[in-house]
Amino acid sequence: MRFTDIFIRRPVLAASISILIALLGLQSLLKMQVREYPEMTNTVVTITTSYYGASADLIQGFITTPLEQAVAQADNIDFMTSESVLGSSTITVNMKLNTNPNAALADILAKVNSVRAQLPAESEDPSVSMSTGSTTAVMYIGFTSPELDSSQITDYLERVVKPQLFTVGGVSKIDL
Repeated sequence: MRFTDIFIRRPVLAASISILIALLGLQSLLKMQVREYPEMTNTVVTITTSYYGASADLIQGFITTPLEQAVAQADNIDFMTSESVLGSSTITVNMKLNTNPNAALADILAKVNSVRAQLPAESEDPSVSMSTGSTTAVMYIGFTSPELDSSQITDYLERVVKPQLFTVGGVSKIDL
């Protein structure tokens, strides 16, 4: 006697087991989580320092290098890039995946504040900002005018357009 002989002799048992298997499959299908990608947190911390009138070499030596050395001691850093241009220093710190964003910001802010006294007195205080998730812009908008020059357009955007864009739901940052 084979296992399948039971179902041949008792067709009601075979039908009820088939319905039971189908119901269990339907229930598991409805309760199953479908995630295309796992949930991950990508944190990027940006440190910007202005030193008006200073050359890129001066900013590199007196602002960017001390800040880089201090920030490099923070935990969970994946990689760091920096840029020194005329009057400005920008350091971008990419944290390892799934790093707690608030802890990373606090750690880097503490490192920046520890070297603040070593920076030139004429420089502005370092500005530390954090972004979590995608760091690419969602939208780019261009403005032109036949009557206004570029400085007047920038002034108009700062005074009129930028405050209006901040009132739109979901907008977190606007760069000109």
